[in-house]
Amino acid sequence: MPLKDQLSDDLKDAMRQRDARRREVLRMALAAVHNAEIAAREELTDDRVLAVLTTEAKRRRESIAEFGKAGRSDLVEKEEAELVILSAYLPEQLSRDEIVEAARRVIEQTGASGAKDIGKVMPALMQELRGRADGRAANEVVRELLSAS
Repeated sequence: MPLKDQLSDDLKDAMRQRDARRREVLRMALAAVHNAEIAAREELTDDRVLAVLTTEAKRRRESIAEFGKAGRSDLVEKEEAELVILSAYLPEQLSRDEIVEAARRVIEQTGASGAKDIGKVMPALMQELRGRADGRAANEVVRELLSAS
């Protein structure tokens, strides 16, 4: 079943169960997908729907960090609950060791030799990891590996 259809079906279930938080998060996710379809002027593939959901999850993580700094524990809890709901639709995130392994492989394939080659490595690495790793974590790993060489 396409991911967009799964989101719609889960929204209907949340409405039947009167689960307000889940209903609102799924509505927001479907609205983001719909807006992306309007921008692209075509129906999105599962990969592109996944990219939209990944972006929404990233926004929640950033909000959690900012609200935490501001001491707004009520908003942190709300954002964390929304992130849990969104995470159910995302692939499992890779561990740091798995990111290091993939980064080493891509560095070897691209022939990168120093920090100046990050621009060569990152696009290939993110294409390989595709939604299974945070770009910031991958960038840190690549910087460490390239600065060590």
